[in-house]
Amino acid sequence: MSDSGGPDVTQELRLPWDEDPDDLYEHAPCGYLTTLPDGTIVRVNQTFLTWTGYTRGELVGHRRFRDLLSSGGQIYHETHYAPLLRMQDEVHELAFDVVCADGRQLPTLVNSMLGRDESGQPRAIRTMIFNATERRQYEKELLHARNIAEASERRVRVLQQIVADLAAAPTEAEVAESVVRAPEAAFGAASSSIYLVDTERDLIVAVTSTDPTTGNWDDMPRSSARAVARVAERGDLHVVASLTEAKQHFPDLVESMRRSGRNTVVLLPLTTGPTDEHGGVVTLGVLAFSFKGEHKLTDGELRVVRLLGQQAGQALDRARLYDDARRREERSKFLAETTGALDEVHRLQPRIHRLLDRLVPEVADWAEVRLQVGAVPIEEPKGTPAPDTELLMKRVAKVAASGEPIFALEGDPLDCSVLPLTARGLVLGTLALRMAPDRRDAAGERVFLSDLADRAGLALENARLYEQERQIARTLQRSLLAGDLPSGDNRFAVETFYQAAGQDLEVGGDWYDAFLITVDKLAVVVGDVVGRGIDAATTMGQLRSAVRALASNEDGPARLIEGLDRFCERVESARMATVAYAEIDLTTGEIAYCCAGHLPPLLQEPAGSPEFLMHARSAPIGSRAGNLSRTEHRRRLSAGSRMLLYTDGLIERRSRSIDKGFEILAREYARRRDAPLQGLAAGLADTLVGKDHADDVCMLCLSLGTEERIERTIGADRMQIALLRADLRTWLVAHGVGAECRDAVLLACSEAVANAIEHGYRDDPFGMIDVVATVTDDAVEVRVTDRGTWRGPLGDVSRGRGLQLIRESMDQVLFDRSDGTTVTMRRRRGEDDQ
Repeated sequence: MSDSGGPDVTQELRLPWDEDPDDLYEHAPCGYLTTLPDGTIVRVNQTFLTWTGYTRGELVGHRRFRDLLSSGGQIYHETHYAPLLRMQDEVHELAFDVVCADGRQLPTLVNSMLGRDESGQPRAIRTMIFNATERRQYEKELLHARNIAEASERRVRVLQQIVADLAAAPTEAEVAESVVRAPEAAFGAASSSIYLVDTERDLIVAVTSTDPTTGNWDDMPRSSARAVARVAERGDLHVVASLTEAKQHFPDLVESMRRSGRNTVVLLPLTTGPTDEHGGVVTLGVLAFSFKGEHKLTDGELRVVRLLGQQAGQALDRARLYDDARRREERSKFLAETTGALDEVHRLQPRIHRLLDRLVPEVADWAEVRLQVGAVPIEEPKGTPAPDTELLMKRVAKVAASGEPIFALEGDPLDCSVLPLTARGLVLGTLALRMAPDRRDAAGERVFLSDLADRAGLALENARLYEQERQIARTLQRSLLAGDLPSGDNRFAVETFYQAAGQDLEVGGDWYDAFLITVDKLAVVVGDVVGRGIDAATTMGQLRSAVRALASNEDGPARLIEGLDRFCERVESARMATVAYAEIDLTTGEIAYCCAGHLPPLLQEPAGSPEFLMHARSAPIGSRAGNLSRTEHRRRLSAGSRMLLYTDGLIERRSRSIDKGFEILAREYARRRDAPLQGLAAGLADTLVGKDHADDVCMLCLSLGTEERIERTIGADRMQIALLRADLRTWLVAHGVGAECRDAVLLACSEAVANAIEHGYRDDPFGMIDVVATVTDDAVEVRVTDRGTWRGPLGDVSRGRGLQLIRESMDQVLFDRSDGTTVTMRRRRGEDDQ
């Protein structure tokens, strides 16, 4: 009783037995684990041990919780469980598979709480583990039931999808692909094949199959005795249910059925509505499908099979109409695009190549164009293999003579159509082609090919006329340029180059000239007249004549340009023309030059990098704006110098800055510093311009004599030897040193430099080597000097045969070791020297 006299509630709720807390923990309906923050198990209850088969001694202090998990569970523990527990201090209902002592996996659900001490540091993790075996089994049963329901639904969807696919398939090929997959998805067939009827060729064509190795997978005549052809002829569904039935009715199926183990074959005609002259159905193809072993189709399945044949037949009929329309559209598009593609190129030969590139392989697998342009026959084939040549030539000759096409017919041994290429009532030549197999269509081929030949003939005739006019324009252009250039008698040489714009019929205004003012003074000039056409060409000729008339031994370049300014007052078309003009004293090597609105000349002296001559610049001639005063600049050039004058077509491009053009020109000019003068300008044009250029290119390159003495300093690097050899070779050639003497000097010089690198600078990669060469009428002398330290006397050099080669190559070899090492080598010039 309570103090107040009422009943004692606590006493009334007391259980009739005492619960032991340890027993509750050990035998709880779930597993309990207590682990340290690193996962080490420090306490585990008996329930968990009973479930897993471990002993307490195997786990406590020896295993971590994560060690008991499956491989996937350990990854999930690391990537999800541990991070979430650290962030939230608790996780709930995480699924893990615990690996038991006997290796089986126990599905579980885990709840964990992270306990922390007063300072907030992790102290221990308490984990509750629930056995989820029954729940997992329940989930598997639910999944199995769901899979059964989905399979049933999928079969319904397959039938619906087949009809939808057939309705959406626009082409024969797409209809065939939809139909050939239907038996496998709808009825569980092992393989299916589609054959389509080609009435024009009187064939049944094998189109597609899910396994073409299981039957007679090839085309056949419609009159064939094979099962597919007979079903196509009758238009009736036929099910071959056994090998016995196949032997009786369709013997051609027996071998394939026996080999593949498929004892049931269905032959389904693909039919459309009553459209033939007798009001019956029309068979457009046959669907053949088979089953592993024996498979009896139910009445319901047979109804679906027949419905599939009708739907597929209607889809094929619709697709054929669509294919015809699409083919006509494709041909019209091809003709339009071919016409446009031919218009993009102007010359005859590229236009022929463009035509053949369009035809092969898109339309034909072989094609050939034969033309007679003037007295020059043109024959351009593409594709392999070529047809029978003798028969082709007879057909070509007949078409060229009659102007009537000859089309390939079924069974044609040549299998090649030949069409005349006509324009303005004349036969220019012939186009022969063999249509690709997938493009052959007897109904539309002739109209298409005739239209193609008409367009090609007109395009090729226009190209021929273009070339004729272009040649006239080029002839006029070159007749207006300078004629014979002066000969330099070893004091100078001049190389010129002109390349007209790639697609312009009009004469341009770029020009060059070189002439001797006196015996010892040379004038060179490059200019550019504004505009194109006959007026520009006339002005170009007048300017060139004016330059020659104004050039004198006393006045110089500035006075000449001032004279051209006055000339513009009478010849208005010369106004704003640009000119780069230079006079060279061949005795002293002094050059005087000026540029009136023109690009700066590019100078390459024997030593150093190319340099643009940026002095003495002023406005174009006849300009009424800016500084009208004309100045000139003088400097002395070394023998062997080269100067390039050029017009803007060489470097100006819309796709880059003018500075970039200057940079590329300087780099390419420097790269050719040792190249022969002849062909130098053409090489620059090939690299910088190419063939398809939009502007005229005009260049004049002047070379002044040769260096009497060559001096070079190179680093102690074997890679430098090749560059030195090239430099020295060019210098020897320029001095007319014969091949035998030249090769000997090059060999000896290379060996001397190699010895200096290997022995003099063996420990000094930054050493420098001086090479000096001189040439006289009698001999060539080369001196190689290094500042390195050789070990022992020169004769003790044990590696290689360098010194021996030097002595064998040269007539005289001297060594001086007073200040580093100097090797002086001398070789007499032979009778083959110039």
